[in-house]
Amino acid sequence: MDRTFDELVAEADAAPMSGWDFSWLEGRATEERPSWRYSRLLHERLGTVEAALDLQTGGGEVLAAAPSFPRLLVATEGWPPNVAAATARLHPRGIALVAHDDESPLPFGDASFDLVTSRHPVVPRWAEIARVLRPGGAYLAQHVGPASVFELVELFLGPQPEDVRRGRDPQDEVAAARAAGLELVDLRAERLRIEFHDVGAVVWFLRKVVWMVPGFTVDAYRTELRDLHERIVADGPFVAHSARHLVELRR
Repeated sequence: MDRTFDELVAEADAAPMSGWDFSWLEGRATEERPSWRYSRLLHERLGTVEAALDLQTGGGEVLAAAPSFPRLLVATEGWPPNVAAATARLHPRGIALVAHDDESPLPFGDASFDLVTSRHPVVPRWAEIARVLRPGGAYLAQHVGPASVFELVELFLGPQPEDVRRGRDPQDEVAAARAAGLELVDLRAERLRIEFHDVGAVVWFLRKVVWMVPGFTVDAYRTELRDLHERIVADGPFVAHSARHLVELRR
């Protein structure tokens, strides 16, 4: 029997939010993955360096899955629930986790690392990345691109201005990185299909990825959520597109 709007929303609104694990969405939402397989690239690269830093590591899931680590491997994270989750996951593997607010200078000396990595950083701080890299060192990361999942964002917030839609543009990021003393090695970008199969998946996603619809609550957007539920029941999954780009830079 199909579940009602109220059942789906209540379940998603009560679901736990700890860490950066998206397994709650299994069977309820799907997302295409970039062709370059960032986790594989990261794991391969970690085996080739002596000292590495993973910025904004989330819950540490991708980093902890690497089969081998460099002699020195440090991760940072700023969101308290993720700090706790990443500490529990990374410390047993011998990886240091440093709680960092992502706004103040990185608490590491100049030229400390051969490799700096990040998966979906909020804002890449190019001057700090360049500072902590050794000469010849590399930054390898997968970033969220412009207007990512904006079909969903604009469903709740309405049309967004062009400067907001352009935010995180990879060419703008590369220009800023070059200004900080980094040179481009590789840049690839893709837009990837996302399907939300029920309104509960949307609720859970917006509770988790809090910057998509700032201040999102079920009560504040109940009318929009009910309309979306009826749309999914009538027409099938709600389709959006994420934007991702792989960037490699060298000092």
